[in-house]
Amino acid sequence: MVDTTPLTRAVDHFADRLRAAPQSRLQRGAAAEALTLARELARRAQAVEEPGSEPREMPDAGMFAAADQILVAAHDLAVVLQSDDEVAEAVQVVEEARQRAGV
Repeated sequence: MVDTTPLTRAVDHFADRLRAAPQSRLQRGAAAEALTLARELARRAQAVEEPGSEPREMPDAGMFAAADQILVAAHDLAVVLQSDDEVAEAVQVVEEARQRAGV
């Protein structure tokens, strides 16, 4: 069994920072970056769960839902990760998105 704790921690940290961010920061791109991350994490999970199928795109539920969307997508991905390397790669993707979001 793969330890996905590092991914959970990274995503929880990003989500907490988004929730604490002022609306102006969310509007300046933090929420859009979070949605992009959520869509990427969901795409990765779908690729494992349904190889060869057309990925479905996570809808934009609004800037105040961005934190929840990355949490849901990351937890779905964590269920299907099969190696420590995959976990490390997912953590890197989350950290890079958090830095781009500026939170």
